[in-house]
Amino acid sequence: MYLHKLFLFIIVTLIILLIFVAAADIWVSIQARGRIFDSIQKIPSRNIALVLGTSKYIGKNLNPYYTYRIEAAKELYQNNKVNVLLLSGDNEHLSYNEPWTMKRDMLRAGIPNSRIYLDYAGFRTLDSVIRAKKIFDANAFTLVTQAFHCERALFITEHYDIDAICLAAPSPKGLAGLKIRVRETVARVKAILDIYILNVQPRFLGPKESICINVIQTNSRFKK
Repeated sequence: MYLHKLFLFIIVTLIILLIFVAAADIWVSIQARGRIFDSIQKIPSRNIALVLGTSKYIGKNLNPYYTYRIEAAKELYQNNKVNVLLLSGDNEHLSYNEPWTMKRDMLRAGIPNSRIYLDYAGFRTLDSVIRAKKIFDANAFTLVTQAFHCERALFITEHYDIDAICLAAPSPKGLAGLKIRVRETVARVKAILDIYILNVQPRFLGPKESICINVIQTNSRFKK
């Protein structure tokens, strides 16, 4: 009798957990409706693009998620959809520097150094988004990442009263894409807990580096 009740309790708990995970996934998606674009021509112009970092390589192979994000960010700038690129990523170890890796590829594409800003403390999506507002004074920007990641990032911006839209870079297909999507579902649950239960804040903040002031100055010089 005891084992039967225990088994029943485990089953009910698992069902409740699955319902919660599914509800969290759907809620995050709904919050982002109407703010994700997959076309350079259709996306509205913004001063700042926040490019969310990822590793350039997986083993010895190029990471397609990285490649697609870099291409999308370059297209935004080259089509005059943004004026400044804020490249945010992990720089926790000396041998691993996502922002600087992205910057090198942007410079190779001919984007001026003066139009590139680096956030070395974008350890997570939440860190990147909050730091964009608190450190770089970016209260409105265009996110650049894959569509599934756009939804979670926009969910966070909504909570912190940031006016954000997202350019959805292409996503790899097949088994690799499925694995990432499963991980994303778990990440969405964690994002909800971080925001509404744990009140998690960025690991580092630090001194301000206002992009808004510099954008105005840069644009005024550009028009002369």
